[in-house]
Amino acid sequence: MSFGEHLIELRKRLFRSAIGILLGGIFGFIIAPAVLDVLREPILEIARSRDASLNYDSITGAFDLRMQIAIYVGLVVSSPVWLYQIFAFITPALTRKEKRYTFGFFFSAVPLFLAGCASGFFVFPHIVEVLAGFAPAEDTSIFLAKYYVDFALKLIFAVGIAFVLPVFVVLLNFMGVISAKGILKGWRVAILTITIFCALATPAADVFSMFLLAIPMVMLYFAAVGVAFWHDRIAEKRAAKLLTEGLGSSPA
Repeated sequence: MSFGEHLIELRKRLFRSAIGILLGGIFGFIIAPAVLDVLREPILEIARSRDASLNYDSITGAFDLRMQIAIYVGLVVSSPVWLYQIFAFITPALTRKEKRYTFGFFFSAVPLFLAGCASGFFVFPHIVEVLAGFAPAEDTSIFLAKYYVDFALKLIFAVGIAFVLPVFVVLLNFMGVISAKGILKGWRVAILTITIFCALATPAADVFSMFLLAIPMVMLYFAAVGVAFWHDRIAEKRAAKLLTEGLGSSPA
């Protein structure tokens, strides 16, 4: 494909992704009150020991918050659409045989993304309780709705994306951009990056939540390394076979 054709293809993929996110956002707008009720649970838990509430600082705050929830819900609900569009945009760089693995990547990425979002959602209440616990019991905890929900949704979405990254590492290996040895060579940097990410995503006082996120991410990284080694081994055998056949068919 020429550069112009790549731009046309990119525009087509972005348009389809935008349509999917828009439809998901409409669904998110409808269920936004229910989502907010779930996100409000940690505050209700804190309110049992002291005064705590979710507050709006502007007239349009409630509407803006509902739109914000709708966008993030739309991104999560439409994840099969935009993840497929990403893989579909990359597949022209693969061989015909390698394109068959696209569905494998897709059906791996979607569950991992949703599992990551679920993990982020699971640790979110613990993070809120730990951080809010630093406030004295005699004081009132007033949470601005915009910043509170923004923190929660960004955390959930970021963990979801982090769970998908190993799939893209494997995809880069299948495209020949990086070898399995190259991926494994950077294991120290990968583990350090995962640890830092989990430390930032969870409070320092809640070590359990940090390890709860870090352990599956490290396992996914080494699983990606294993798949990359498997692919490289098959590619080497295929190359050796073609070389042998080429030498055997060459004139004496």
